[in-house]
Amino acid sequence: MTLTIEITSDFICPWCLVAQKRLKAAIAQLNPSVNIERVWYPFELNPHMPEMGMERKIYRSQKFGSWEYSQQLDAKTILATQEDDIKFRYDLMEVTPNTHKAHRLLWFASQQGKATYLAERIFTVYFTEGKNISSAEILANLAADIGIDEDVALEFIQSDTGTEEVRELEHKAVSRGIRGVPSIRIGNEIISGAQPVEVFLTALQKAVDELTEV
Repeated sequence: MTLTIEITSDFICPWCLVAQKRLKAAIAQLNPSVNIERVWYPFELNPHMPEMGMERKIYRSQKFGSWEYSQQLDAKTILATQEDDIKFRYDLMEVTPNTHKAHRLLWFASQQGKATYLAERIFTVYFTEGKNISSAEILANLAADIGIDEDVALEFIQSDTGTEEVRELEHKAVSRGIRGVPSIRIGNEIISGAQPVEVFLTALQKAVDELTEV
C-alpha cells in the first residue's frame, strides 16, 4: 500500500524546512507496512531574484524595513522550533538565493527517485551551513552527496533542461490556489504551514484508513 504525499515548498522558506521535519517525524510513527511516496512541487517566493541571489542583509532590510527587525524574525523562528532538532544558522547566511536552479535539480533528482534526499540536503546546507544554493557548483556537490554523478548534475544545472517543466509545475500550483508555502497534500486534506507533528500524523492516519477502505 502506497500513500502519495504532495509537498509544495521553496528552499528559502524556514517553515518549509520545519514542516518537512515534522512530517518526517509523523511518518516515522505510522505502521511500517505503509509505503510513503513524497512528490515535491516547486514554488519560488522570489521569482525575480537575481540569478546568483542578493546580499541577505540588503534584501531583508528592504523587505522588512530594517535589518534589526529581520533579525528579530529570525530569532522568533529559532525560538518556535527549539524542539525540532534544527540548528538554524542565520549568522552564516550571506546571500538570499535564487532557488530556480535548486528546483530544476530537484526535478532532475525526482526522475531518479531521489528528490526527498536532495530536498533534505538543500534545506540543510542553506539553513544550517549558510551556503549559497544559487551556485551550480554547490548544487552539483549536493547531488553527489545523494549518489548523482557530480559532473552530470553540473552539466544539467548549466543547461536549460527542466526549465519549462518547472515553470509549468509552478503555474499549476498557482492554478490550484496555492499562494504560500509550505502546502502539503495528504490524501484529501491540504495542510498549510508548519503544523505540529500531531496534525500531520492525524492526516496521515486518516489517509491510510481511506486507502484501506478502497
